[in-house]
Amino acid sequence: MSANTTNKPIETDAVIIGAGPCGLFTVFEMGLLDMKCHLIDILDRPGGQCAELYPEKPIYDIPGYPIISGQELTDRLMEQIEPFDPAFHFQQMAQSLEKLDNGKWRLTTDEGTIFDTTVIIIAAGGGSFVPKKPPIPGIEEYEGTSVFYSVRKINHFEDKKIVIAGGGDSALDWTVALEPFAKSLRLVHRRDEFRAAPDSVGKMRGLVSEGKMDFSMGQISALNGTDGKLESVIITDKEKNETEVPCDCLLPFFGLTMKLGPIADFGLNLNENLIPVDTEKFETSTEGIFAVGDINTYPGKLKLILSGFHEAALMSRQAFKYIYPDARLKFEYTTSSSSLQGKLGVDDDKDKKQA
Repeated sequence: MSANTTNKPIETDAVIIGAGPCGLFTVFEMGLLDMKCHLIDILDRPGGQCAELYPEKPIYDIPGYPIISGQELTDRLMEQIEPFDPAFHFQQMAQSLEKLDNGKWRLTTDEGTIFDTTVIIIAAGGGSFVPKKPPIPGIEEYEGTSVFYSVRKINHFEDKKIVIAGGGDSALDWTVALEPFAKSLRLVHRRDEFRAAPDSVGKMRGLVSEGKMDFSMGQISALNGTDGKLESVIITDKEKNETEVPCDCLLPFFGLTMKLGPIADFGLNLNENLIPVDTEKFETSTEGIFAVGDINTYPGKLKLILSGFHEAALMSRQAFKYIYPDARLKFEYTTSSSSLQGKLGVDDDKDKKQA
C-alpha cells in the first residue's frame, strides 16, 4: 500500500477511483486478466462506506454470506486481491484529468500524485467523502494551517498542543495514536459515551487516568489565534461554562458526507450526479473511462454491492481490449483454469497441503 506522492508520473494499466467493495473487486477482475491497478481514495483505509460508516453493521445480501459485517467484507476482499499486489493511494482525491497525445489519460490528485494510465474506472459510490465541518465561527481561517480534518503525516503533529473533537472511531483512534507524539492532547466530546470501538475507548480512558492526556465533556465554541495560527480553543459545557485550552492543532472528527467532487468536471454527461453507462461494457460517454457501483446509472439499475461486482466483471473485459489491443481475450473459469489458479496462488496452496 502506498500513500506517497511523486511528481514523476506513475505508469499503470488502470486507475480505480474509490477503494470501496466495488473498487476492490474490480482489482480482482482486472488482475485475472493481467492488468495492474492503482487505487485512489479520500479515506485513510480501504472499504469505502462499509468500513467508514457501518463497519459493524450486518449485510445480508452478499452471495455466499448469510450475514457479514462491512469490515469483514472489506477484509475478505483485501485477502482476495492480495495476489495482484494493487497499489493504494489513500487520503487523496482525483483532481484533474487530461488526454495525452499517446492516447493515455493523465490523472492528477489533490496531493500532486500523477498517473499515466490506459483506462480509468470510477468506483466512487455516491462520490468522494468530505469531512463534516463543525459550526465554529471563523474556522475556515485556520484550515490547513491549524485545523485539520484528517491525519496524513503523524510527524506533522509532533510536539504540538493538540485538541481532538469527536466521539467516533476516527477521533478515538487518532487520540490513541497521536498521544505519544503530542506535547499535550485533549479529547473533547459532548458526552461521556462514544460510538468508537470499546478497545479504543478503553485505551483513551487509560491514558487519561495515567495523566498522559485530558478529556473534556462539551463542545468547542470558539477559536483564538492570529494569521491562521491557533493559540487556544474555547470549550463550552452543557451548563454554558467556558474553558480556554491552549491549542495549536485542532482535529475535528465529526464524520463524513459525500460529494461528487472534481469527477463532476470530467465531462461524463452526468445525470443527477450519477454517471450514465451502457450495460455491455459499463463505459461512460468518454472512451476509456468506466463507472461501476453506486456512482453509475442505467435502465434497471439496482444500487447493490452484488450489482457492482457484476459490472466490474463485464467492464474488465472491455478494459482488456484497450490495454492489450493486439491480444485475444479468452474466457476461462477460475474453477478449471490452471492459468488463473496459478495467478491466485492456488497451486502453491495445494503444494503446501500435500507437503
